[in-house]
Amino acid sequence: MPFARPLYVMAKPVGAACNLACEYCYYLEKAALYDSTPRTLMSDEVLERYISEYIHSQTTLEVYFTWHGGEPLMRPIAFYRRALELQKKYAAGRTIVNSIQTNGTLINEKWCEFFRKNNFLVGISIDGPEEFHDEFRRNKAGRPSFKDVVRGIRLLNRYGVEWNAMAVVNDFNADYPLDFYRFFRDELGCRYLQFTPVVERTMERGDGLQLASGRDDGGEMADFSVTPKQWGDFLCGVFDEWVRNDVGEMFIQIFDSTLANWVGEQPGLCTLNSYCGHAAVMEYNGDVYSCDHFVFPEYKLGNICEKSLSEMMYSQRQQAFGAMKYKGLHSRCRKCRYEFACHGECPRNRFVEADGEAGLNYLCEGYYRFFDHAAPYMDFMKRELAAGRAPANVMQWAKDNE
Repeated sequence: MPFARPLYVMAKPVGAACNLACEYCYYLEKAALYDSTPRTLMSDEVLERYISEYIHSQTTLEVYFTWHGGEPLMRPIAFYRRALELQKKYAAGRTIVNSIQTNGTLINEKWCEFFRKNNFLVGISIDGPEEFHDEFRRNKAGRPSFKDVVRGIRLLNRYGVEWNAMAVVNDFNADYPLDFYRFFRDELGCRYLQFTPVVERTMERGDGLQLASGRDDGGEMADFSVTPKQWGDFLCGVFDEWVRNDVGEMFIQIFDSTLANWVGEQPGLCTLNSYCGHAAVMEYNGDVYSCDHFVFPEYKLGNICEKSLSEMMYSQRQQAFGAMKYKGLHSRCRKCRYEFACHGECPRNRFVEADGEAGLNYLCEGYYRFFDHAAPYMDFMKRELAAGRAPANVMQWAKDNE
C-alpha cells in the first residue's frame, strides 16, 4: 500500500542517552548500537541536513517536527534555538510546528520560557499517581522521579505551555484504571492523554537479561508487561468513566483513534492504522530506521548524510516494511469483526501462536474485549457525526441506557 503523506521522521538529538533508567524502557539498550561513540550528540551538520531535507520532503503547508529520546532536554536550549534558526532558513513559507517528548524532570523556568515563546507542544511521560509512577520510573541511582515530573508540569501550567501526557500501562497500574484516569483529569488538569501498553520480552544475551522487543527470536514476557486481560479491563474501566462524563473535554488518543476507524477516517494512532512505514526515526548521527520500535541493524534504511529522506522513506525496503502489517495479519484477525478497528495492532506485538499459526497479536484478547464493550457507544457517536451532531451527546445517551 502506498505511503500516506506527509512522511514523518522523529529525531533523537541525544540518541538513547537519558537521566532516568526506567525499568521497562525499550530504548536504553539502543545505546549498544553506538557503544564506540563516547557522546551521542547530534552535530550541527546532521541537524541542518535533517531540517532542510525534512521540510523539503513534505507536501503540506504545515511541517511537524518531533524531538525525542532518550531524554531530549539533555541537549541545551541553544541546540533547539539553532534548530529554530534552521527551520526558519528552510521553511519557504511553510508553517513549522515543534513538539518534544520529555520525562519532565529537567524542566525549569528557562525551558518554560523557551517553550512558550516558540509554541512548543510538550509531551510528558508520567505513569499516574506517585505510587504507580515510581514503581518503574526511577533514575540511575534508583531514586524516584515523580515529584520532579510533577514540578515540571506545574511550571508548564504556570507559563501557559501546552502539554499532553503519555502514560505507560504496565502490570501494576493497569489494575487501577479509575485511580489512574482521575489523577490525570482531577489532579493534573490534563486534557490530552495517551496510553502505551508495555509489551516486552526478555532474552539472555551476553552478560544478562535484555529486552527483546520487536524481535522474532522468542523470549519470556517481562514481569512488568501488561497482560491481555489487564489491558482490556483497563481500557473498559477508563472508557466507562470517559464516555459518561468527559467526551469533548478529555481527549484520549486511543478512544479518538477508535472512533476514527469506526467512521472510516485515518486514526491518529499508528498502531491502529491499516499500514505502517510512513513514520521513521533518525538517530543522533543521521542513521534512519523504519520505526522507533524497530531500531535494529536489519531495519536501518541508511544515513541522511549519504541518502535523502525521500529516497529512504519511499524505498522498496521501507514499502515492504509498511506492507507487512497487512500481509502479516493472522488468519484469526482476517475473520475478526473488529479487524477494521485495530488492523492487528503493532507488528512488534505479533508473536503469539494460535490455531496452529504464528503471528497473533499478544494483546488481541484485550483489544477485542475493549472494542466489543465500546461498540454500542461508537455506533451511537458514528450516527451523531453522520447527522452533523456532536459525538459528546453520547454522554447523556450512556446515562439514559444504564
